[in-house]
Amino acid sequence: MAKIKKAYICSNCGKNSPKWEGVCSNCGQWDTFQEEIISKGDTQQEKKNLYRNTSKTKDSNKPIFLSDIQTGTTQRIITPDGEFNRVLGGGIVNGSIILIGGQPGIGKSTLLLQVAIHINARILYVSGEESEEQIKMRADRIASPQSECYILTETSLEKIIAHSDSLEPDLIIIDSIQTLTSPFIDSAPGSISQVRECSNELQRYAKETNIPVILIGHINKEGSIAGPKLLEHLVDVVLQFEGDRNYTYRILRTIKNRFGSTNELGIYEMQSDGLREVSNPSEILLSQHEEILSGSAVSATLEGMRPMLIETQALVSTAVYGTPQRSATGFDLRRLSMLLAVLEKRCGIHFGANDVFLNIAGGIKSDDPAVDLSVVAALISSLEDIAIEGTTCFAGEVGLSGEIRAVNRIEKRIQEADRLGFKHIFISKYNTKGIDLKQFNIQVHTVGKVDELFNLLFT
Repeated sequence: MAKIKKAYICSNCGKNSPKWEGVCSNCGQWDTFQEEIISKGDTQQEKKNLYRNTSKTKDSNKPIFLSDIQTGTTQRIITPDGEFNRVLGGGIVNGSIILIGGQPGIGKSTLLLQVAIHINARILYVSGEESEEQIKMRADRIASPQSECYILTETSLEKIIAHSDSLEPDLIIIDSIQTLTSPFIDSAPGSISQVRECSNELQRYAKETNIPVILIGHINKEGSIAGPKLLEHLVDVVLQFEGDRNYTYRILRTIKNRFGSTNELGIYEMQSDGLREVSNPSEILLSQHEEILSGSAVSATLEGMRPMLIETQALVSTAVYGTPQRSATGFDLRRLSMLLAVLEKRCGIHFGANDVFLNIAGGIKSDDPAVDLSVVAALISSLEDIAIEGTTCFAGEVGLSGEIRAVNRIEKRIQEADRLGFKHIFISKYNTKGIDLKQFNIQVHTVGKVDELFNLLFT
């Protein structure tokens, strides 16, 4: 008979403790220990017999010389979704385990179901939250299935693996990891011990059978993926699906990727028939207004290896209530305060008696330092009520002494602005080393300090 015992588990790092602790000695977080009832089998062999199909298990790995290892042999499943392939580094690696997190209703299930019914492979789509009829209704709304997509509504990990052994799919999709239960754990679905146990078994199964597994994960109120932090360390790829309910656009970010870049970004537009890939992000991040207004400036930014143009909008008005307000949407508020201080100290432009509101158009969040120059230009434009030409963009970091610092991959930023028809771009004069500016049709202006930018644009 199974031995039952209680344990206290840290919800942040997954550490086990026989008694409750106020602060975790492993990660240092306070009040994160939760009581779990754990049941384990009499022997580990019983557990192995339940999950393991020995006929599919690979031979044991042996030590091999580093020089004998061949690179470039990683096999990937290429999906019809170009944005999904981009964030994964070129496709789904066989035997990998991928975790996608996001807010409820943001479109995680829609995205993966869309991939499942369009990919040319045999797919096992496991849903622990929706019925077959609900999934069929969503699939009919998206498009007619073009692949061998099998739907399984099950929460028992034992039965899921048994069905996978008989079906032999090319890809398994789990919606979601918080709904799965293991027969060796007595706690409720979604608990720390259940999520950890199920994730460990799915990882082992993926590595032994070479079948990739995609997991959908819920997030908590802090915005991080629910469950133990161990879950994010366990998987090979962590993707974050973001978006605002007031906008139709969704952003798929790479948080962790053992097989590619960790700074890639994919953009989708939510429509009635599913998610549409946005191959040109600048089309949604630039305002479509005919009239040129003050307080608007375009920045040539970079997300991973992907250049895009975004619009920064600033509104500077007289403070009516005595205490000036500072508000930023899509931009770091503390960095905005720093830029305002630089303008006051180095350029003599005073904002102390004004309310300042800053917004990145399109609902995107940017932490690229190259946006600084366009923010400064938008702030001055709004304060002086002088509009900036719509064919002008900016790319540069602003330092505390008022200097315009160089940014990385400036050629890609200039090429993107040139491709979209911009006529002028302002960059740091320290960014021109080794670059032939004559190869571009766009006129490149180099500045070294913020006051130089002010003299060129507003005087």
